[in-house]
Amino acid sequence: MFSHIFVGSNDPAAARTFYNAVMAGLGHAAGTEIKDGAATYYTDGSAAFIVGTPANGEPATWANGGTIGLRASGPEVVDAAYKAGIANGGACDGEPGPRAAFPGSYGAYLRDPDGNKICLWHVAA
Repeated sequence: MFSHIFVGSNDPAAARTFYNAVMAGLGHAAGTEIKDGAATYYTDGSAAFIVGTPANGEPATWANGGTIGLRASGPEVVDAAYKAGIANGGACDGEPGPRAAFPGSYGAYLRDPDGNKICLWHVAA
């Protein structure tokens, strides 16, 4: 559906710590530092997620109403990634649990260290 998502950060090292933990909880490898450490690149081989300082040199801000959903293979994976995110600088924006609006779904919401909203999401097949 998408080729890549880039999320701005004012502290690339803190963002890297947070996203390495969350991605590990989801079963992905640690990111690769790019742009002389100003950004970190994650991929599953078909799409990419990048977090780093904005290219225009302006401070990073989070999108009001914007959410980035990261797929999880099961509820236990949502729980693990959520705990890893909280332990590595994230803040709760919705504890893990079933989501009644989408039958069979289980999710959790985090804010990364820069305030970006991340959804950890699983839908039963």
